[in-house]
Amino acid sequence: MANVTFKGNPVTLIGNEVKVGDKAPNFTVLANDLSEVTLDDTKGHVRLISVVPSLDTGVCDAQTRRFNEEASKLDNVKILTISVDLPFAQKRWCGANGIENVQTLSDHRDLSFGEAYGVVIKELRLLTRAVFVVDSSDTVTYVEYVTEATNHPNYEAAIEAAKNAK
Repeated sequence: MANVTFKGNPVTLIGNEVKVGDKAPNFTVLANDLSEVTLDDTKGHVRLISVVPSLDTGVCDAQTRRFNEEASKLDNVKILTISVDLPFAQKRWCGANGIENVQTLSDHRDLSFGEAYGVVIKELRLLTRAVFVVDSSDTVTYVEYVTEATNHPNYEAAIEAAKNAK
């Protein structure tokens, strides 16, 4: 598993580490209207999956805004932002911040995504910061587990990977 810290302290990640070349694990998360969403719902598209601990923090806010801005420049790419924030909080945050190009999804119910992608921080019951790119045939083409969960991901590398995925 990836070695990750949160505010400088080592944390334990629960779940299966995902690697480039793996078949992307399916998962079930909740949309802002409480409907279930799975990876299969975006089949046929490239998916950039942005994982954040909580939208109500500075780096998570900036990460989601950055991918929201980039979304309009990417063809056939769906950007999903996943956290354990409640769907109601995600909806409020998106509305207050004009986020319309990224779909925010909640993994609060059963950590289905977090465990499938190895991003659950055991000590905090939050998801660690990570970015995954999944191509239209469900193969993982890019993985970044950010080693310090309070740092930004490599936006340029993730965006380039999404552009190059088929």
